[in-house]
Amino acid sequence: MADAHTKHHDYHLVDPSPWPFIGAFASLLVTAGGVYWMRGGTPLIAIAGIIIILYVMVAWWRDVVIEANTGYHTKVVQLHLRYGMILFIASEVMFFVAWFWAYFEVALNPGDVQQYMRSELTGSQWPPVPTEDARFKSTFDPWHLPLLNTLILLTSGTTVTWAHHALIEGDRKSLKQGLWLTIILGALFTCVQVYEYAHAAFTYSGHIYGSTFFMATGFHGAHVLIGTIFLAVCLYRVYLGHFTPEHHFGFEAAAWYWHFVDVVWLFLFAFIYVWGAGTPVPH
Repeated sequence: MADAHTKHHDYHLVDPSPWPFIGAFASLLVTAGGVYWMRGGTPLIAIAGIIIILYVMVAWWRDVVIEANTGYHTKVVQLHLRYGMILFIASEVMFFVAWFWAYFEVALNPGDVQQYMRSELTGSQWPPVPTEDARFKSTFDPWHLPLLNTLILLTSGTTVTWAHHALIEGDRKSLKQGLWLTIILGALFTCVQVYEYAHAAFTYSGHIYGSTFFMATGFHGAHVLIGTIFLAVCLYRVYLGHFTPEHHFGFEAAAWYWHFVDVVWLFLFAFIYVWGAGTPVPH
């Protein structure tokens, strides 16, 4: 009888879970509550949905961690998890392609923008013509705070790689040191970006430059914050004794995500900060 329930394969058939249903219901609350809020209603429905989603995330990933530490994540399962993470990062790439597309659309054709927007938004040139009010005065100097943040993020990429190699070699002390440094650098990047935003010489609304700039760099900043939390959870798990040189997909996924954030920032720095800060050329 016991042999009938023995698993003779490398796949993990998950137990029934309430989290997909609860997560879908919370998403409905956020969507419907957000519309209701924008129509003049209370924001409490959307806020409740967000709180439930955050709880589902913690509870669902806790279950996955338990599954990983109790032997359910075989090599075959780990391979499929890697495929899933690759597809997730690919979807994130396309997400940022949309923001780059919007930026290049107006940056390469500022004259065409005048056909469907007020002329003062760009002045038929890129970067836009400075306005008399505070909507747009100048772009950021790419060789000041943006360059500093580039160095911070690139350095964090080396420290997370150091931590990864330390884990593979069984060096737990270096693993903790590398993760601590990466998390500190990630938090420092966020602080510098907040300071940069607070001293921006242009606003989000009123012109297309501010909209595309803040959407692209702001969503990247959100990804840095999420990645920092991701790595902090991994550090907590390291102190709990999780991860082995042969079985550490949770940390590997966090490292992949962090390198993705690094690469996206290089494109943002090159095209939005450096190329986008050039001397305006009339069209």
